[in-house]
Amino acid sequence: MRHGILSVLIATISAFMTPVAADTLQTRLQNVLTGFHEKYGFPGATAAIASPDGLIVTAAIGVSDREAGTPMTPDTPMLAASIGKSFVAMAVLALEDDGLLSADDPVARYLGEREWFGRLPNHDTMTLRDLLHHGSGLPDHVYLATFQAEMRARTATGGAAMRPEEAISFVLGADPLFPAGSGWAYSDTGYLLLGLVIEEVSGRSFYDLVGSRFLVPLSLDQTAPSDRPDLPGLAIGYVANDNPFGLPPRTADDAGRLLWDPGMEWTGGGFLSTSRDLAIWGHALFEGEAMKEPYLDRLLDAVPVSQDAPGIFYGTGIAIYTTTPRGPVYGHGGWIPGYVSSLRHYADHGVTVAFQINTDVGSTDLVPALEAALADLAIGNVDRRENQ
Repeated sequence: MRHGILSVLIATISAFMTPVAADTLQTRLQNVLTGFHEKYGFPGATAAIASPDGLIVTAAIGVSDREAGTPMTPDTPMLAASIGKSFVAMAVLALEDDGLLSADDPVARYLGEREWFGRLPNHDTMTLRDLLHHGSGLPDHVYLATFQAEMRARTATGGAAMRPEEAISFVLGADPLFPAGSGWAYSDTGYLLLGLVIEEVSGRSFYDLVGSRFLVPLSLDQTAPSDRPDLPGLAIGYVANDNPFGLPPRTADDAGRLLWDPGMEWTGGGFLSTSRDLAIWGHALFEGEAMKEPYLDRLLDAVPVSQDAPGIFYGTGIAIYTTTPRGPVYGHGGWIPGYVSSLRHYADHGVTVAFQINTDVGSTDLVPALEAALADLAIGNVDRRENQ
C-alpha cells in the first residue's frame, strides 16, 4: 500500500497533471498566495496542497532574491527549520523498530560516558521519550543570551558552525526547568542530544540515515541537509534589523552564500526543502506510509503543552491540535533567521498543506492567517469534489 500511495504522489506531481480539479485548485492556491503577498508585502512564498488521493498542486509568488529580482518558483528551496524534527523523531522510531533502542531508555545509557554529560540538567533521569516530547526539563540554548552573543561573534567573523556538543555546552550546569517527565518546554538542545544518540546507536551519520530511510524511498529529491553556508538555489532569507543574531537584513552575499552557517542547527531541524516536498512528507507521515512498520500510535503519543492551552499537545517530533474547527491537526512549524515554514495535516479531511516564506519579519500575524486560509481552501476543495 505504501508504494501505491507513493506512485500516485509522484505521478501527479509530473507535467501530466490533467484533471480539471487540479487546475482549479492550483488557480485558487495561486490566488490565495497573491492576495497575501499584496497584503503583507513579504519577498516571496511557495505553497503546496496534497489531496486525499495524493494529488499535489503547488504555487509560488514574489521573489527569491529582492536585489536581483529573481522570481520565486515552486522548486525554490528554503530552510525548513524545526519541521526537520519530524525526521529526527522518525529516525528514532526506525531504530526502535530495528531493536537498537527504546524510547523509554535513559539518555545516560548512550551518552553517559561523555565527559560533559553529568553536567546536563536532569542527566540522571531523562529518557529518550522525554527528549522527543520536549519533556526533559532542559533549557533551549538557542534563546540563551550567551549563545546569541556567540552567534553574533561568529557571524561577524565568518566563523564556522558550532558543533553539536559546543551548542549543548551552553546549558551545562544550568538548573533544570522541571523534573524530567513532569512538564513541557521546547528545547532544541534536547534534539541535539537525540542526534548524538542516533549516530551512537546506528554507527552512521544522521543525514545518511534519514536519506536512506526516508528521503530516497519517498522521492523527496528537493530535500537535503542544510549543513553548510553554500546551498545551491536557496532563496535569500531576510530578517529584521534588530534580530538577536546580529545578521544584516539580507542574510546572504551577492552570490547567495549564507552569511552564517546553518550547520549549527543539525538535528534541531537541519534541512532545506520545498513546499512540495514538505507536503509529500507530511502526507506520507500522517497517513502511516513513511515506514513499512506501523508507527502512528508512537508518533501521535503526546503530552500536553500547557494547562493554559487545552487541546494542544506535542507528540513524537510533531505538534497536535485536537480541538480545532477543522478537526484534529498534526504538523510542525519552522523558524530560522530569514525563513518560516509550516506543515499541517487535517486528519478528518485527508489533506496536507505546506508553505514557506523567505522572511521571518511579520510572521506572528502572517503565519496563522495563511495557515487558516490554505486549510479552508484545501478542505473546501475536498468537499466540492465529494459533492460533484
